[in-house]
Amino acid sequence: MPLLGAHMSIEGGLHKAFERVSLVKGKSLQIFSKNQRQWRAPALSVSEIKQFREAWQLWGKGPVAVHDSYLINLANPDTKKANRAVNSFADEIMRAGQLDIPYLIMHPGSHVGVGCEKGLAQLTANLDRAFKQAETAKSVMVLLETTAGQGTGLGSCFEELAHVINHSDYSDRLGVCFDTCHAFAAGYDISTKAGYKKTFAEFETIIGLKHLKYFHLNDSKKELGSRVDRHAHIGKGEIGLEGFRLLMNDPRFAHHPMVLETPKEKDLKEDMENLKLLRSLLT
Repeated sequence: MPLLGAHMSIEGGLHKAFERVSLVKGKSLQIFSKNQRQWRAPALSVSEIKQFREAWQLWGKGPVAVHDSYLINLANPDTKKANRAVNSFADEIMRAGQLDIPYLIMHPGSHVGVGCEKGLAQLTANLDRAFKQAETAKSVMVLLETTAGQGTGLGSCFEELAHVINHSDYSDRLGVCFDTCHAFAAGYDISTKAGYKKTFAEFETIIGLKHLKYFHLNDSKKELGSRVDRHAHIGKGEIGLEGFRLLMNDPRFAHHPMVLETPKEKDLKEDMENLKLLRSLLT
Protein backbone atom coordinates (compact mmCIF):
# COMPACT_ATOMS: atom_id res chain seq x y z
CA MET A 1 0.00 0.00 0.00
CA PRO A 2 1.38 3.45 -0.90
CA LEU A 3 2.32 5.64 2.07
CA LEU A 4 -0.42 8.25 1.81
CA GLY A 5 -0.10 11.61 3.56
CA ALA A 6 -0.14 15.36 3.01
CA HIS A 7 1.78 18.60 3.09
CA MET A 8 1.24 20.09 6.55
CA SER A 9 1.65 23.51 8.11
CA ILE A 10 4.51 24.15 10.55
CA GLU A 11 2.58 26.91 12.35
CA GLY A 12 3.48 26.80 16.03
CA GLY A 13 6.72 24.91 15.37
CA LEU A 14 8.11 22.32 12.99
CA HIS A 15 7.08 19.47 15.31
CA LYS A 16 3.40 20.51 15.03
CA ALA A 17 3.28 19.07 11.50
CA PHE A 18 3.32 15.57 12.99
CA GLU A 19 0.23 16.31 15.12
CA ARG A 20 -1.57 17.47 11.97
CA VAL A 21 -0.59 14.52 9.79
CA SER A 22 -1.60 12.16 12.63
CA LEU A 23 -5.09 13.70 12.64
CA VAL A 24 -5.61 12.61 9.02
CA LYS A 25 -3.95 9.21 9.68
CA GLY A 26 -1.19 10.09 7.24
CA LYS A 27 1.77 7.79 6.71
CA SER A 28 3.98 10.32 4.87
CA LEU A 29 4.59 14.04 5.25
CA GLN A 30 5.86 17.12 3.44
CA ILE A 31 6.70 20.41 5.15
CA PHE A 32 8.48 23.70 4.61
CA SER A 33 11.42 24.01 7.02
CA LYS A 34 10.83 27.77 7.26
CA ASN A 35 8.52 30.49 5.95
CA GLN A 36 8.47 29.64 2.23
CA ARG A 37 7.85 33.25 1.18
CA GLN A 38 10.89 34.75 2.89
CA TRP A 39 14.55 34.55 1.86
CA ARG A 40 16.04 34.49 5.32
CA ALA A 41 15.10 32.42 8.36
CA PRO A 42 16.60 32.10 11.83
CA ALA A 43 18.94 29.13 12.21
CA LEU A 44 17.34 26.02 13.68
CA SER A 45 17.86 25.86 17.43
CA VAL A 46 18.99 22.76 19.30
CA SER A 47 15.59 22.57 21.04
CA GLU A 48 13.67 22.88 17.71
CA ILE A 49 15.68 20.02 16.22
CA LYS A 50 15.19 17.89 19.35
CA GLN A 51 11.42 18.54 19.44
CA PHE A 52 11.12 17.70 15.76
CA ARG A 53 13.03 14.42 16.04
CA GLU A 54 11.06 13.36 19.13
CA ALA A 55 7.72 14.13 17.45
CA TRP A 56 8.82 12.22 14.35
CA GLN A 57 9.73 9.21 16.49
CA LEU A 58 6.33 9.32 18.22
CA TRP A 59 4.54 9.52 14.86
CA GLY A 60 6.30 6.37 13.71
CA LYS A 61 9.29 7.48 11.60
CA GLY A 62 7.31 7.58 8.33
CA PRO A 63 8.90 9.29 5.31
CA VAL A 64 9.28 13.09 5.45
CA ALA A 65 10.31 15.54 2.74
CA VAL A 66 10.98 19.27 2.82
CA HIS A 67 9.76 21.47 -0.02
CA ASP A 68 12.06 24.40 -0.79
CA SER A 69 11.00 28.04 -0.82
CA TYR A 70 8.95 29.24 -3.81
CA LEU A 71 11.32 32.21 -4.13
CA ILE A 72 14.30 30.12 -5.23
CA ASN A 73 15.11 30.02 -8.95
CA LEU A 74 18.44 28.32 -9.61
CA ALA A 75 17.99 28.81 -13.37
CA ASN A 76 17.92 32.62 -13.14
CA PRO A 77 20.35 34.15 -15.68
CA ASP A 78 20.86 37.24 -13.47
CA THR A 79 24.12 36.60 -11.55
CA LYS A 80 23.12 38.48 -8.41
CA LYS A 81 19.72 36.75 -8.21
CA ALA A 82 21.27 33.36 -9.00
CA ASN A 83 23.83 33.78 -6.21
CA ARG A 84 21.07 34.60 -3.76
CA ALA A 85 19.17 31.51 -4.90
CA VAL A 86 22.26 29.29 -4.48
CA ASN A 87 22.86 30.55 -0.94
CA SER A 88 19.22 30.05 -0.03
CA PHE A 89 19.07 26.57 -1.54
CA ALA A 90 22.29 25.53 0.21
CA ASP A 91 20.63 26.65 3.44
CA GLU A 92 17.58 24.50 2.59
CA ILE A 93 19.87 21.46 2.16
CA MET A 94 21.60 22.21 5.47
CA ARG A 95 18.30 22.56 7.33
CA ALA A 96 17.00 19.26 5.95
CA GLY A 97 20.28 17.64 7.02
CA GLN A 98 20.04 19.04 10.54
CA LEU A 99 16.54 17.56 10.86
CA ASP A 100 17.64 14.18 9.40
CA ILE A 101 15.13 14.60 6.56
CA PRO A 102 16.34 12.61 3.54
CA TYR A 103 14.51 14.47 0.75
CA LEU A 104 14.40 18.10 -0.36
CA ILE A 105 11.86 18.70 -3.14
CA MET A 106 12.43 21.63 -5.50
CA HIS A 107 10.84 23.28 -8.51
CA PRO A 108 13.45 23.28 -11.31
CA GLY A 109 12.85 27.01 -11.82
CA SER A 110 12.47 29.30 -14.80
CA HIS A 111 14.88 30.28 -17.55
CA VAL A 112 13.29 33.78 -17.63
CA GLY A 113 13.50 34.04 -21.40
CA VAL A 114 17.05 32.86 -22.21
CA GLY A 115 15.77 29.50 -23.47
CA CYS A 116 15.63 25.95 -22.14
CA GLU A 117 19.18 24.98 -23.07
CA LYS A 118 20.81 27.87 -21.22
CA GLY A 119 18.31 27.57 -18.38
CA LEU A 120 19.07 23.88 -17.82
CA ALA A 121 22.82 24.53 -17.90
CA GLN A 122 22.41 27.34 -15.36
CA LEU A 123 20.14 25.22 -13.14
CA THR A 124 22.58 22.29 -13.14
CA ALA A 125 25.63 24.46 -12.41
CA ASN A 126 23.89 26.30 -9.57
CA LEU A 127 22.50 23.10 -8.11
CA ASP A 128 26.05 21.74 -7.98
CA ARG A 129 27.25 24.97 -6.34
CA ALA A 130 24.58 24.60 -3.65
CA PHE A 131 25.51 20.95 -3.02
CA LYS A 132 29.17 21.96 -2.65
CA GLN A 133 28.27 24.82 -0.31
CA ALA A 134 26.22 22.46 1.86
CA GLU A 135 28.75 19.64 1.75
CA THR A 136 28.27 18.70 5.41
CA ALA A 137 24.65 17.61 4.67
CA LYS A 138 25.60 14.62 2.52
CA SER A 139 22.55 12.55 3.50
CA VAL A 140 20.05 14.85 1.72
CA MET A 141 18.77 13.88 -1.73
CA VAL A 142 17.26 16.65 -3.89
CA LEU A 143 14.12 15.70 -5.80
CA LEU A 144 13.34 17.62 -8.98
CA GLU A 145 9.59 18.10 -9.21
CA THR A 146 7.72 17.59 -12.48
CA THR A 147 6.16 20.92 -13.49
CA ALA A 148 3.20 22.07 -15.57
CA GLY A 149 5.36 24.15 -17.93
CA GLN A 150 3.81 27.54 -17.27
CA GLY A 151 5.60 30.46 -18.90
CA THR A 152 9.35 29.89 -18.99
CA GLY A 153 9.27 27.15 -16.35
CA LEU A 154 11.65 24.20 -16.66
CA GLY A 155 10.94 20.57 -15.79
CA SER A 156 7.68 19.95 -17.64
CA CYS A 157 9.13 17.13 -19.75
CA PHE A 158 11.06 14.09 -18.59
CA GLU A 159 13.95 14.94 -20.92
CA GLU A 160 14.66 18.17 -19.02
CA LEU A 161 14.74 16.41 -15.64
CA ALA A 162 16.97 13.68 -17.08
CA HIS A 163 19.33 16.33 -18.48
CA VAL A 164 19.89 17.82 -15.01
CA ILE A 165 20.39 14.40 -13.37
CA ASN A 166 22.79 13.23 -16.09
CA HIS A 167 24.87 16.43 -16.21
CA SER A 168 25.18 17.14 -12.49
CA ASP A 169 28.35 16.32 -10.57
CA TYR A 170 26.01 15.08 -7.83
CA SER A 171 23.74 12.84 -9.94
CA ASP A 172 23.72 10.18 -7.21
CA ARG A 173 21.99 12.73 -4.95
CA LEU A 174 19.27 13.69 -7.43
CA GLY A 175 15.85 12.09 -7.85
CA VAL A 176 12.34 13.01 -8.96
CA CYS A 177 9.07 13.96 -7.28
CA PHE A 178 6.15 13.20 -9.62
CA ASP A 179 3.29 15.70 -9.30
CA THR A 180 0.15 14.24 -10.88
CA CYS A 181 -1.48 17.63 -11.63
CA HIS A 182 1.70 19.10 -13.09
CA ALA A 183 2.45 16.07 -15.28
CA PHE A 184 -1.13 16.01 -16.61
CA ALA A 185 -1.10 19.75 -17.31
CA ALA A 186 2.24 19.27 -19.09
CA GLY A 187 0.62 16.75 -21.45
CA TYR A 188 1.20 13.36 -19.81
CA ASP A 189 -2.22 11.68 -19.86
CA ILE A 190 -2.37 9.61 -16.69
CA SER A 191 -6.20 9.66 -16.69
CA THR A 192 -6.59 6.54 -18.87
CA LYS A 193 -5.03 3.09 -18.67
CA ALA A 194 -3.27 3.49 -22.04
CA GLY A 195 -2.02 7.00 -21.22
CA TYR A 196 -0.87 5.97 -17.74
CA LYS A 197 1.05 2.99 -19.13
CA LYS A 198 2.67 5.17 -21.82
CA THR A 199 3.63 7.90 -19.32
CA PHE A 200 5.51 5.60 -16.96
CA ALA A 201 7.07 3.63 -19.81
CA GLU A 202 8.50 6.96 -21.03
CA PHE A 203 9.62 7.85 -17.52
CA GLU A 204 11.46 4.53 -17.25
CA THR A 205 13.14 4.98 -20.63
CA ILE A 206 14.12 8.64 -20.22
CA ILE A 207 14.83 8.98 -16.48
CA GLY A 208 14.49 5.54 -14.89
CA LEU A 209 11.86 4.62 -12.29
CA LYS A 210 14.63 4.03 -9.72
CA HIS A 211 14.94 7.84 -9.56
CA LEU A 212 11.25 8.35 -8.67
CA LYS A 213 11.16 8.78 -4.88
CA TYR A 214 8.05 10.83 -3.97
CA PHE A 215 4.61 11.72 -5.37
CA HIS A 216 2.40 14.79 -5.06
CA LEU A 217 -1.23 13.72 -5.39
CA ASN A 218 -3.30 16.51 -6.92
CA ASP A 219 -6.12 16.44 -9.44
CA SER A 220 -5.99 19.14 -12.14
CA LYS A 221 -8.50 21.97 -12.55
CA LYS A 222 -7.25 22.48 -16.10
CA GLU A 223 -7.34 20.14 -19.08
CA LEU A 224 -4.62 17.85 -20.39
CA GLY A 225 -1.70 19.82 -21.85
CA SER A 226 -3.03 23.17 -20.59
CA ARG A 227 0.38 23.99 -19.05
CA VAL A 228 -1.52 25.63 -16.19
CA ASP A 229 -0.81 24.59 -12.58
CA ARG A 230 -4.14 24.53 -10.69
CA HIS A 231 -4.65 21.82 -8.07
CA ALA A 232 -8.07 20.23 -7.55
CA HIS A 233 -9.36 17.73 -4.99
CA ILE A 234 -9.00 14.06 -5.89
CA GLY A 235 -11.61 13.02 -8.45
CA LYS A 236 -12.89 16.58 -8.82
CA GLY A 237 -10.62 17.58 -11.70
CA GLU A 238 -9.68 16.58 -15.22
CA ILE A 239 -7.59 13.54 -14.20
CA GLY A 240 -10.55 11.90 -12.47
CA LEU A 241 -10.69 8.82 -10.29
CA GLU A 242 -9.42 6.35 -12.89
CA GLY A 243 -5.95 7.92 -13.00
CA PHE A 244 -5.62 7.76 -9.22
CA ARG A 245 -6.99 4.20 -9.15
CA LEU A 246 -4.25 3.16 -11.56
CA LEU A 247 -1.59 4.84 -9.42
CA MET A 248 -2.90 3.48 -6.10
CA ASN A 249 -2.76 -0.08 -7.44
CA ASP A 250 0.54 0.10 -9.33
CA PRO A 251 2.81 -2.49 -7.63
CA ARG A 252 5.90 -0.49 -8.65
CA PHE A 253 4.83 2.31 -6.28
CA ALA A 254 3.31 0.18 -3.50
CA HIS A 255 5.68 1.60 -0.87
CA HIS A 256 6.25 5.12 -2.23
CA PRO A 257 5.39 8.22 -0.14
CA MET A 258 2.48 10.12 -1.74
CA VAL A 259 1.37 13.47 -0.30
CA LEU A 260 -1.62 15.69 -0.99
CA GLU A 261 -1.11 19.36 -1.87
CA THR A 262 -4.80 20.10 -2.30
CA PRO A 263 -6.58 23.15 -0.79
CA LYS A 264 -7.73 22.81 2.83
CA GLU A 265 -8.93 24.60 5.93
CA LYS A 266 -7.36 24.35 9.38
CA ASP A 267 -9.68 21.52 10.44
CA LEU A 268 -8.07 19.35 7.70
CA LYS A 269 -11.45 17.86 6.67
CA GLU A 270 -10.54 18.11 2.98
CA ASP A 271 -7.37 16.09 3.58
CA MET A 272 -9.37 13.47 5.47
CA GLU A 273 -11.88 13.20 2.61
CA ASN A 274 -9.21 13.04 -0.10
CA LEU A 275 -7.22 10.38 1.76
CA LYS A 276 -10.35 8.34 2.48
CA LEU A 277 -11.21 8.43 -1.21
CA LEU A 278 -7.68 7.41 -2.24
CA ARG A 279 -7.72 4.49 0.20
CA SER A 280 -11.09 3.36 -1.21
CA LEU A 281 -9.47 3.01 -4.64
CA LEU A 282 -7.10 0.30 -3.42
CA THR A 283 -8.09 -3.15 -4.61
